[in-house]
Amino acid sequence: MCGIAGWVDWSRDISCEHKIIDAMNQAIAPRGPDEEGKWLSEHIILANRRLVVVDPVGGQQPMIKNIGERRFVIVYNGEIYNMNELRQVLSAQGYDIHTTSDTELILLSYVEWGINCPVHLNGIFAFAIWDEQQQELFLARDRLGVKPLFYTQQTTSFLFASEIKSLLTFPQVQAEVDEQGLAELLIMAPARTPGIGVFRGISELKPGYSLVLNRKGIRKHRYWQLTSHHHTDSITTTINQIKELLFKSIRKQLHSDVPIGAMLSGGLDSSAIAVIAKKILDDKGIQSFPTFSVDYKDNQKYFKQNEFQFSEDTPWANWLAQQMQFQHHSVNINNRELIHSLNHATESRDLIGMVDFDASLYLFAREIKKKVKVVLSGECADELFGGYPWFQRPDLIQSPTFPWAAMYEKRIPFLSEEIVARITPKEYFQSRYTDALLEVPRYAGDNDKEARLREISYLCLTRSMPILLDRKDRMGMAFGLEIRVPYCDHHLVEYVWNIPWKIKMAGPQEKWLLRQALKGILPETIRTRKKTPYPKTHHPNYLRIMMDQMRDLLSQHDSPIFQLMNRKKMKAFLEQDLRTLDFPWFGQLLNTPSFLAYWLQLHHWLNHYKVKIL
Repeated sequence: MCGIAGWVDWSRDISCEHKIIDAMNQAIAPRGPDEEGKWLSEHIILANRRLVVVDPVGGQQPMIKNIGERRFVIVYNGEIYNMNELRQVLSAQGYDIHTTSDTELILLSYVEWGINCPVHLNGIFAFAIWDEQQQELFLARDRLGVKPLFYTQQTTSFLFASEIKSLLTFPQVQAEVDEQGLAELLIMAPARTPGIGVFRGISELKPGYSLVLNRKGIRKHRYWQLTSHHHTDSITTTINQIKELLFKSIRKQLHSDVPIGAMLSGGLDSSAIAVIAKKILDDKGIQSFPTFSVDYKDNQKYFKQNEFQFSEDTPWANWLAQQMQFQHHSVNINNRELIHSLNHATESRDLIGMVDFDASLYLFAREIKKKVKVVLSGECADELFGGYPWFQRPDLIQSPTFPWAAMYEKRIPFLSEEIVARITPKEYFQSRYTDALLEVPRYAGDNDKEARLREISYLCLTRSMPILLDRKDRMGMAFGLEIRVPYCDHHLVEYVWNIPWKIKMAGPQEKWLLRQALKGILPETIRTRKKTPYPKTHHPNYLRIMMDQMRDLLSQHDSPIFQLMNRKKMKAFLEQDLRTLDFPWFGQLLNTPSFLAYWLQLHHWLNHYKVKIL
């Protein structure tokens, strides 16, 4: 993994502007702690921070290749998993390949297929290629959006980078938010509408898209999208195909020239990845396979079962690790350190995220990086196979909104009257929901229930899963840790997308179809264990400290947060007995303490980035 940045300006010679590009590159230094590089020409500068995972010598960036009279330069963030196939195809086309790096293969793929090159790539990626002869820049991002890429146009300058903080170092890029950005922060967050960078003038290259920049302007192209069609395989064939695709994805994603491990919760998704990975490595004679689990200090004392969390993860992770002889590492987070890390998590994401869930992953990634550079993780299984409550509960299935945000109106009273008038939160939220439904690839053969579950699955894949992918990327790369997500393999996603829900949910338990595919692979106690989300802290001190910090904030008079917050409503909220108040404002587990932390993070974000509210 790496961080990339670049600057194009057609109006003047920028080849001597080392200071500006160095600042952009330094802002994303944690993404690539091993090496840095830059390439300067008259109208473009490309920069890279590198995390060395494959081909330490041959993969140095920016990479330059001369093909005949043409010169191409690439900076790249990600991993390509079909390297062997690409190498064979490109070699057969007559290309000389000098490294074992996927960077060179992407560059040659662009030389061979032009703007269609992303179609030939299986992996997670965000890259930029400059064609010196054509004076043209090509950007592309992977199909599911695992790797980030942001850009902005500032008068004569076009800028791109892996993270927003890099763009904000550019002198003309201002940390400003207008009505759209405010609505995203206050109503949609921690979700975010695809393509919107929240800061005014900053955009995100959407997943599955590429972009061409030349003197004529910007042209975007969608190279991948889900398509809906009739599923013809029998249940037996379907189960076997899922198993084969999952094994193939994990096998490819184990490729690394540095140590690799897996996150292990003891639940279905992560356990499947860890066990399959261990089987594949055992067959290769590789015995060492580290796994990592996370929990909170004293959580066992305060854990209470609820409708989403039925049991603690730690005992299950430890039991499976012992059974499978993993080299297991348990990370135990102190709640005070968790609170201290809330602001670090905000700065790593550049936006308001999943509060304590981000902060815990931030600390978890820090500890994992002490052992390995690469880990596998289980994101996307719930979205594909129906693991969330909104795939089972009739009230959430029929809720005419994003099902994880069905309680979004609870936030509105906490907004100042002026902000409510400016952003019209209900109208904004509904318009984003309507827009999302218009994108859904429909299938004429769906009955009403199948059609609605297809909608929910699409909403999850394109609106809620990016929260988790952003979280994994930013918190991991804050420490130079590469987190790979085998369930996001596009071949698996495309296949499962068209399996009817009557097959996916043929049994009594959530993710029934995936559980069937894992028969004989996982121990039965793990295979049949009820889903439990990523662990959260249950310590009462977490809520108490959030309340104390919010009271301290409310005692201030000059914070920009008060342009956004209804102070009277927040003060009245704190006067209640919040220990017994159920305030589920987002998703399954973001409730009262997380709501307070969200506002505290927003306060820090406004001050740290010196945000101007337009």
